[in-house]
Amino acid sequence: MNLLTRRAIGALAAFSVLGAAIGGAHAAPATIAGGKAKDEGFQTAAPTAILIEAESGTVLFEKNADTLVAPASLAKLMTAETVFNEIKEGNISLDEEFIVSENAWRRGGAPSGGSTMFAPIHSRAKVSDLLQGAIIQSGNDACIALAEGIAGNEDSFARLMNGRARELGLTESNFTNSTGLPDPEQRVTVRELAKLARHIIHTYPELYKWYGEREFTWNKIRQLNRNPLLTMNIGADGMKTGFTKEAGYGLVGSAVQNDLRLIVVVNGLKSANERADEARRLLNFGFNGFESRLLFAEGQRVGEARVFGGEHRYVALESQDKKPIRLMIPKNSTERILARVVYRGPVQVPVSEGQPIGTLKVWRGDNVALETPLQAAESVEGGSLHRRAMDALAELVGGWFRAGLEKL
Repeated sequence: MNLLTRRAIGALAAFSVLGAAIGGAHAAPATIAGGKAKDEGFQTAAPTAILIEAESGTVLFEKNADTLVAPASLAKLMTAETVFNEIKEGNISLDEEFIVSENAWRRGGAPSGGSTMFAPIHSRAKVSDLLQGAIIQSGNDACIALAEGIAGNEDSFARLMNGRARELGLTESNFTNSTGLPDPEQRVTVRELAKLARHIIHTYPELYKWYGEREFTWNKIRQLNRNPLLTMNIGADGMKTGFTKEAGYGLVGSAVQNDLRLIVVVNGLKSANERADEARRLLNFGFNGFESRLLFAEGQRVGEARVFGGEHRYVALESQDKKPIRLMIPKNSTERILARVVYRGPVQVPVSEGQPIGTLKVWRGDNVALETPLQAAESVEGGSLHRRAMDALAELVGGWFRAGLEKL
């Protein structure tokens, strides 16, 4: 069965379930009663931008969010995550010391003319200090020293970065160095940068706090954090700015108001002031214009997936870890909300309770607003010989039917 057909089968159950949950009792696109959508007509000067709610991952606004662009120092988020993961896995410690090589000093230190923590050549620095130098001061020397200390050289570290990126579901972005310095092969999307930021915030709360530090003094040199959002009194506590002539001015930011955290990414702007203004406008748009709506309560059945050869023909699906599923929607909105369960199927038995099965995708209008993983809500054992034979026959006939359609 091809993937498109599998997805279509997986979608059927979710339409009616989600419709009933939001306000319809039949298999039709769901709508929320109210007035005109608040985000209609909102514009930003940023060539690429995205705004998401951190808890659910709901997309509140996007513009060219899947366009590959040069990241500049925004690539350092992937550098930091790779180092954070090495610490989490026990491969290095925050107190471990790395040498600042001549390469790190020349390409990223005082002689380079770029962002630096001014680490002296051949000096030794703790991983904790190098991380703060990379996060707060955007030090290229700190990034290169971390890369060399962990992987031996930047090329090997870039392979680690890309490996981590794929593990996190960043399928489009490609990293070639630890600093974000220009390279034609180094490209990211703002959607994946937002996804990476969300992962860092949720996975490493104790390390994330460094992104909100206003300054860092190392070797008696005091430098300020370059993130303009931190001084705007809008609840910002991270994350990273970037600039090169190729990339323009970019920013990944996060702020919290009334227990609601938003993540904004903008890139390709013409000045530091424009970057700050557009990031703030997007955050204000999100905080003022949206509200959270419960789609599925904790442990509530979301849909079902077809099972092949099982004692039951379908397995019920629920959210991962039985968590509630919420969606941010514009206040007083009449936007159409539509959902599909996407999975590869039919699912082979045995199926274990809690087994990852697929994804719930929710659209607001024409854009995917939310993607959240689903799991089996119950176990399904193998069925009788008769059941397996009937499922095999149904799959065979379905294959003939689909093959005939493809020839039309």
